[in-house]
Amino acid sequence: MNQPKLAGVSTVTATTIMPGESSNLARRSQYNPGQDLTRRELGSFIAGAASTVFLMDLPAQTPPSLSIQVRGTYSSPAPFWRTGSRLDLHGVNAVFVHGGSINAELVERASSEGAKVYAEFATLNGKGYVETHPEAWPINERGEQAPAATWFLGACPTEPGFRAYRLQQLGDLLDKFALAGVWMDYFHWHAQFEEPEPILPETCFCPSCLGAFERATGLRPGGASTAEKASWILGRHDSTWRDWRAEVLVEWARLCRGVLRRKRPEALLGVYHCPWTDAEFNGARRRTLGLDFDLLSPEVDVFSPMVYHKRMGRDPHWVRDYVEWISQRLPASVRIWPIVQAHGSPSAVSAAEFEQVMRGGASGRASGLQMFTIGAVAEDPEKMEVLRRLYRGD
Repeated sequence: MNQPKLAGVSTVTATTIMPGESSNLARRSQYNPGQDLTRRELGSFIAGAASTVFLMDLPAQTPPSLSIQVRGTYSSPAPFWRTGSRLDLHGVNAVFVHGGSINAELVERASSEGAKVYAEFATLNGKGYVETHPEAWPINERGEQAPAATWFLGACPTEPGFRAYRLQQLGDLLDKFALAGVWMDYFHWHAQFEEPEPILPETCFCPSCLGAFERATGLRPGGASTAEKASWILGRHDSTWRDWRAEVLVEWARLCRGVLRRKRPEALLGVYHCPWTDAEFNGARRRTLGLDFDLLSPEVDVFSPMVYHKRMGRDPHWVRDYVEWISQRLPASVRIWPIVQAHGSPSAVSAAEFEQVMRGGASGRASGLQMFTIGAVAEDPEKMEVLRRLYRGD
């Protein structure tokens, strides 16, 4: 008996997936508009021992969002807002902004979109200060003013005037805005680590540092000139000198924490820091920059390694390697919120590369994440989509 034909069936692509072939398409049949099917043919097409999946231009499955609590951005969100989007529509719940760029309107709008505001605080950046206060200019082992390390010029961390100036700035900032936290930036002795070949000078041998070293250790540097005193210290008491320099930065962290506790006791203290292991560059993270993770951990709530792969001449997978390393290196009580690179310097960062470093930054014990910068994301629609998908997952 002939089966009646069913005319006018729309284009349907059927993929029959046999048992054990969940990830591969085993057999595909195509029916075109106008092709007539009998009821038996259509029934056989629909039913069978194997599962039949109809693919009718369904959207691709969205990968899951990153399993982090703090989904942050770095730099002013103004370029992001100019795209017409909202922070909450992209899953952003934290914005990190240079303290000098924060205003009431920014705080109000970020809050209305579900995001907390954190201030980047340029702790030991000397530019704009040492030029008119030469007593705070870092002095090298030759007794000379240390030149700028590419674009960075530090300040002497022990100079009393500079210290008072910075802590006053911090207090004023916290009085003005209800911030969720402050992140110490440029938090190291004068040097440059954001390059494939870092610049690692010996500093600081100014009168303030030499006097503070003597008071802390009981060691009076021998020699008449600054160069002779520096040579005496480095030649006879190098390890003591390195220990003392690390303690100076710890004292800065304590002072910043003290201001924070008085002004905004609920706010977090974070630190942007050099992303080197203990051994890299002959231990220069501690030896030259003065960053001792063991000493800093009790004073800092959150560590934010600056894993800028392009700027430091690293492969994207290095981001994951470092975050996993520091997740083991730091005590469990310390939170880790890395900051990765989206900005195209010295060369472009593609959307795919951006996604790779974002995922790497969220690895290990990381519970938060930021990118440098949100402006670089806002100018690229593909990066905007990566951000939305990773932070929202829909």
